[in-house]
Amino acid sequence: MDEEKKVETTAEEQPAAEKKPKKSKKDGEIEQLKSELEKSKEQLLRTAAEFDNYKKRTDRERAGIAEYAKCEVIKKLLPILDNIDRAAAAEASGDDYIKGIEMIVKQFTDLSGTLGIQEFGAPGDTFDPNLHEAVMHIEDESLGENTVAQVLQKGYKLGDTVIRAAMVKVAN
Repeated sequence: MDEEKKVETTAEEQPAAEKKPKKSKKDGEIEQLKSELEKSKEQLLRTAAEFDNYKKRTDRERAGIAEYAKCEVIKKLLPILDNIDRAAAAEASGDDYIKGIEMIVKQFTDLSGTLGIQEFGAPGDTFDPNLHEAVMHIEDESLGENTVAQVLQKGYKLGDTVIRAAMVKVAN
């Protein structure tokens, strides 16, 4: 009989050990908050991945647009380059040669106008460090203060963006 009591007692004790304590209201709130936190983390990771993909896509698009724009400009330059090759192959004397060079210069000027490129930097202009690069300085009483005395290399801009500053000699 002692064995039966031991078996019965052990069997009775097991269900008590398997019983889980009741969840309190706080435990339920904690579980709910943990679940919401996991959802928020997942949503944040997805948003970060989407943003990364967006950046990569826009970088590819931007590079493609830049390459396309370069190709369009080069297409417009090719006829001028062809004329330069013809001029180089021609005899370098006579009026026809000079006329050909003048035509090439006119083609470049026309292309610059078509692309919206503005030339700047002329003797007599007021020196502007945003537009001009002073490489020489002279004293000349006939010219005013900070006046461009000579343009060594023309400057170019597209809209408000300076492509190349004009290289100038500044007086006074």
